[in-house]
Amino acid sequence: MTATAQNRPRRSCLYMPGANPRALEKAKTLAADTLILDLEDAVAPDAKAEARDTVCGAVKAGGYGKREVVIRINGLDTEWGMDDLKAAVAAGPDAILAPKVIDGGDIDHLDDALSRAGAPEDLGLWVMIEMPKAILNIKDIAEAAGRTRLTAFVMGTNDIAKELRAVNDPSRLAFQTFFGLTLAAARAYDILAIDGVYNDISNAEGLENEVRQGRLLGFDGKTLIHPSQISITNEVFAPAEADVAQAHDVIAAFADPANAGKGVLKVNGKMTELLHLEEARRIVEVDAAIKEMEAG
Repeated sequence: MTATAQNRPRRSCLYMPGANPRALEKAKTLAADTLILDLEDAVAPDAKAEARDTVCGAVKAGGYGKREVVIRINGLDTEWGMDDLKAAVAAGPDAILAPKVIDGGDIDHLDDALSRAGAPEDLGLWVMIEMPKAILNIKDIAEAAGRTRLTAFVMGTNDIAKELRAVNDPSRLAFQTFFGLTLAAARAYDILAIDGVYNDISNAEGLENEVRQGRLLGFDGKTLIHPSQISITNEVFAPAEADVAQAHDVIAAFADPANAGKGVLKVNGKMTELLHLEEARRIVEVDAAIKEMEAG
């Protein structure tokens, strides 16, 4: 089964510094579902142009297999942003990630710039949700998905903490309003939602707790800053075997001619409605795509 664009796995979305050619090469061997090749925060101002050439050259050269490749550009309001966007479009990644959007007009501006740069219609536009104005305007931003290439929200928790003057404690209490509103908008407008990064690389227990929290909240995956964070993130965000088995049974039950026209069934002792059928199909599709990636 081939996953649709929205249902391909994004369990682990690993940031890779664009100024480090060795890291970009190493990324070809890592088990991350998505690689975000970063031209923004990970690159010093005097290295921006060189990093752009390095990243775009690596993307053009390929070799990343079934991994999704995303280029994070600098904002279009910076001296590097438009050159980043044009070079990224020419390189041909799966998506471009733009920082610090604050309203639907920003999405229209980005989409127009992509079109003028010759981007294909299926090039994904991912955006960072990291500014207070973005949350105040989240519905306006999400509605742009219906008229643009917008396909994903990525939480910028470090910037959120800075902007809110908040303490990023293990509960992430300060971020819950940001998370809840972003997830609601994402689900209302069929947009992916990716959790923010965990900064304490040496704290495996803390990472696992945060990954599990993100999964419980409903995120599709998590952004990472180190390869050591991939394994547990992939494990937690993968559909559980029991859930996959139940999903197959739900699909089979509704496909049974004996159940034609029924809106509610009992499947393995559980009351199951048509709304569960849609989720069952998503789970099966994501599981199949994960298995295909791992086999490759």
